[in-house]
Amino acid sequence: MDDPGKLKGRPLMENGKRNKKIDVRFSETEYAEILAMEKEFGIARAKLIRMRVLKDSGTIIVNSKELISKLDQVAGEIGRCGNNINQLARYSNILQLKEILDPEVGIQFNKLLIDYISVQASVEIALRKVIRLMGK
Repeated sequence: MDDPGKLKGRPLMENGKRNKKIDVRFSETEYAEILAMEKEFGIARAKLIRMRVLKDSGTIIVNSKELISKLDQVAGEIGRCGNNINQLARYSNILQLKEILDPEVGIQFNKLLIDYISVQASVEIALRKVIRLMGK
């Protein structure tokens, strides 16, 4: 019966074999939530539950498509802020050439611009951290 030339299939796993089973019951809403997560993240149900229970339980699973969309919106808003600042600077230069710009307005504008630059730098640092964490 045992033909030495006949292949016997896949080699047996020695380590990491999953042979223990846990039965868990979920309510309809919990089960629907699990199915939605499975569909949203594209991860098999067993793997999803394993990840949530065993692997870094403090880690949050995020929808990367939605996160990238939100980051894109933030970048767009930063770009619009820069555009508005350029328009204000251009208008103040026109007023200064006509010698009708109050010096106090220029001083206040420079203070606000310095504040904006520091806030923009901190936002960029935070965005880089988020993007770096997405890769992990």
